[in-house]
Amino acid sequence: MKNKFAVGIDIGGTTTKFGIVNNAGEIIEQDRIPSNEHEVVEDFIDDLYTKLMPMIERAGGVKQFVGIGIGAPNGNIYTGTIEYAPNLKWKGIIPIADLVEKKFGLKTKLTNDANAAAVGEMMYGACKDMKHFITITLGTGVGSGIVIDGRIVVGHDGFAGELGHTIIRPGGRQHKSTGMHGSLESYASATGVRETAIEMLTQHPEEPSLLRNYSINELTSESVYECAMQGDNIANNIFEFTGQILGESLANFVMFSSPAAIVLFGGLTKAGNLILNPTKKHMEANLLPIFQNKVKLIFSELKESDAAILGASALVWDMNENKKKTRKGKKKKGGNPPEGGTPGGGQQEKRGPRPRGGNPAKKKKRIVFFSDNKYCRYRPLITFITRLNGFFSINQHATAAAAI
Repeated sequence: MKNKFAVGIDIGGTTTKFGIVNNAGEIIEQDRIPSNEHEVVEDFIDDLYTKLMPMIERAGGVKQFVGIGIGAPNGNIYTGTIEYAPNLKWKGIIPIADLVEKKFGLKTKLTNDANAAAVGEMMYGACKDMKHFITITLGTGVGSGIVIDGRIVVGHDGFAGELGHTIIRPGGRQHKSTGMHGSLESYASATGVRETAIEMLTQHPEEPSLLRNYSINELTSESVYECAMQGDNIANNIFEFTGQILGESLANFVMFSSPAAIVLFGGLTKAGNLILNPTKKHMEANLLPIFQNKVKLIFSELKESDAAILGASALVWDMNENKKKTRKGKKKKGGNPPEGGTPGGGQQEKRGPRPRGGNPAKKKKRIVFFSDNKYCRYRPLITFITRLNGFFSINQHATAAAAI
């Protein structure tokens, strides 16, 4: 695939970043446009075309490209649509992949923006040697990508992993777009930090603060950071509170997926240890002992734009590889192989679905039930005895365990 390129596009709530990526994973050119200035999605695509098409031409034209990959909030990898994204102006279901493909004349694939960033981390960033990790984007909203066994978790409908919309303060702050109360995004996003600042300034009217020099319209997470760096007490308390909320939530995420690392990236991570230290402290304080001090909490090694652009472009390289495998499969078998590869850029399975109970290649005659121990060797005998005594069959346990 000499001198071939892909386009990676990251659609965020405020800004859309895009770049030209070669097959060595290098971004050779990138740019950005606003996401929130277009009421109609077609106007957004026209603006994107105006900026992106000259970049494509400079790289040799459309013929040199394998396709376009897009990461977007509420992006559905199965349908190529953005669906009811709370932080975008375009409401409802938007067939963004089809619209972009028709405009540029290049095959286009879409996934959730945080999943695209997770793929970028897995291929080029801090998680290159990891099979279990979570990425958390702290920007206008809170996004997340969950990787288990080296595969992005997308669920049966393409929307798994919306950790930013999990409820962490029942009856708490209302999300302005979703209407939900107490979601993580309402507190741990850049928007949430601003809301916390307004609340704390209102609750402590007599306490002096550098933040009072800003009007409500001027107040941002960046201004909170700048004041905190100057020792402002309220500003530091804002980050402590935000870290508490985020840390408690991450503890829940750790206990359901047991990742090796949680990677934070996005605009809010510019606060550095102001956000990292309280988050780490409250995460560890809310973990069971079996999980404590095992999970790395780190910032992305990639620039925010790079992770998303590289991850989105990886969708295209994966799509291209799947085409090659499909052609080879037809030649060998005379029929169509199973569709697709791993959503988000993983390798395509060469076998069918893995049977419950372990890897068939490693599995011999001995029965494996959770762990390969002496109990498993005598399972048939125990099953026979329990049936004789009128108890439930141990096979029922195996079935229930496999379903969990």
